[in-house]
Amino acid sequence: MLSSSVRRLRRDPAKVAAVDEAGPPAGATVDGRPVPPEGEGEPDPLAGVSRAVAHPEGTRRTERPTVADWLLAAAALAVLVYPLAGIDAFRDRGSGAALTGLDVVAGLALTVLLLEAVRRTVGWALTIICVIFLIYAYYGAYLPIDWTIGHRGFDLAQIVSQLYTGTEGFFGVPMQVAASYIILFTIYGAVLDFSGASRFFIDLSFAAFRNSRSAPGRTVTTAGFLLGTVSGSGVATTVSLGSVAWPVLRRAGYPREPAGGILAAGGIGAILSPPTLGAAAFIIAEYLRVSYLEVLLYATIPTILYYLGIFLAIEIDSRRFGTHAVQVDAPKAGKLLLRFGYHFSSLILIIVLMALDRSAFQSVVIATAVAFALSFLDPAHRMTPKRVGQALAKGTLEVLPVTAVCAAAGIIVGVITQTGLGLNLSAIIVDFAAGNLVLTTIMSGLAVMLLGLAVPVTASFIIAAVIIAPALTTLGVTQAEAYMFVFYYAVLSEVSPPTALSAVAAAAITGGNTYKTMMMTWRYTLPAFLVPFAFVLTPNGQALLGQGPIGTVLLMAAVSAVAVAALAMATGGLTGVPERLLAAVAAVLLLFLEPVPIVAGLAVLAVATGVHLVRRRRRDPA
Repeated sequence: MLSSSVRRLRRDPAKVAAVDEAGPPAGATVDGRPVPPEGEGEPDPLAGVSRAVAHPEGTRRTERPTVADWLLAAAALAVLVYPLAGIDAFRDRGSGAALTGLDVVAGLALTVLLLEAVRRTVGWALTIICVIFLIYAYYGAYLPIDWTIGHRGFDLAQIVSQLYTGTEGFFGVPMQVAASYIILFTIYGAVLDFSGASRFFIDLSFAAFRNSRSAPGRTVTTAGFLLGTVSGSGVATTVSLGSVAWPVLRRAGYPREPAGGILAAGGIGAILSPPTLGAAAFIIAEYLRVSYLEVLLYATIPTILYYLGIFLAIEIDSRRFGTHAVQVDAPKAGKLLLRFGYHFSSLILIIVLMALDRSAFQSVVIATAVAFALSFLDPAHRMTPKRVGQALAKGTLEVLPVTAVCAAAGIIVGVITQTGLGLNLSAIIVDFAAGNLVLTTIMSGLAVMLLGLAVPVTASFIIAAVIIAPALTTLGVTQAEAYMFVFYYAVLSEVSPPTALSAVAAAAITGGNTYKTMMMTWRYTLPAFLVPFAFVLTPNGQALLGQGPIGTVLLMAAVSAVAVAALAMATGGLTGVPERLLAAVAAVLLLFLEPVPIVAGLAVLAVATGVHLVRRRRRDPA
């Protein structure tokens, strides 16, 4: 739900933005503390400056900040520098001592400025939600006494103390992750982009699949996966890929809506796929207190299943629509790999360094330096000082909406924690589902998706992690399984009607019907909606997160792959209605990942396959 109103900065303002966000994490390496201790994030005194000068005040787009922008930037700088002037005393006041009048004024000013930053970067929806939560914190005592969500109410000083000086407000885990990790990964992606990696990934994908009728669809999906390592955004990947891939899909014979569905499904994979994932993945690592590499491990098998589902759906559609191979003017894959394969080096290096127990912070800094050095192998994309500045500006501007969202999430999480709303709402979910895990999981998934209709993925995950995940853990689901379930459904809000931003972007590119494109995208991404249920409905579900004996992990992955194939058969349209219904039942049974349901699911799938073969033989006796 990112705003399109980002100002194209020139000269000094762009440098301010680049130095602002790039500076603090780089400086953190001096004392070896990329993340502040005890979960406390320190205010970044320039973050407000970047947001004020990088985003226009209204709808009018200009290349230079207005006077109002600079005044807001100065105010943001003042309220963020204020606590740094006496940080120890400020922290003491936050841990229980009474706030001063100036503390309250500064905290209220920062709240207003952050709400304006959120409005500028991600729009009104999240801003209004934050205001509603603040009103709830202040007026909660006036709610009927028998309402579960009622509370005693808090005055302005107490709310400011929670948000401004506490560790679960503005400067909580989400903001510290944004300042310490996310900015570095966005800059790394920008360096890869400016060094020619994006063009290489697209060319390699087109070169790898040349001579089959399903090649165009597979090419677009593969290119989306590779581009996701650069952008980390579903909508951005869809748009970047669409301008190149839509003409190819059209020439191959794909109708507009299925082509848009392929583009959107490939784009959203950018947030689901290692090695970068999305911003929420870093927050998962902090919440669980595990390494980022472990979160990548959690996502590996679900990612494979996700792309397996897309490839199978593409294979079916290539037959339904009678598509054909398209000759693309691209060098052979081997030649491309020999010449430009070094672009994979920094991606592989990140994984290797984290496997060697280097932090994600250190790994991405080293990988960025390697990507910078390797850029000089390509004269057309050498990272000259000008291109370095452009990459820093691009990476910084891309992270500004994320930092605004993290700050907004801090408001919501702070209020939820202060009022006890999270525990109350999770109890409501469990009680409404009568303590049944299946019903609780279904309600949790729907709740996260509804939340995602109004707020961006990162905010959706953070809010759901404190409201909805406890409902699952109350019923015995582990934190890792609950957080990953919430993560997937937060991401999938980008392809879920009625908003489905990635699908809307794809429909705009192909000129297809928006709603039909949404439904095609939903069909391509269906495995990603169902596989997370396996995380929480059965103890064997943890094997899909790479947890447990290797034999169990491989067996459960294989069973899930068969379930995904059954889903493709059920939604593909190449078989008759009876076979499709049987295949759908088989897929659901298989995803329970228990011996009896697995055997039953395989039996039902065998019947579905047999019915299809008999019907086809009767239809085509020759």
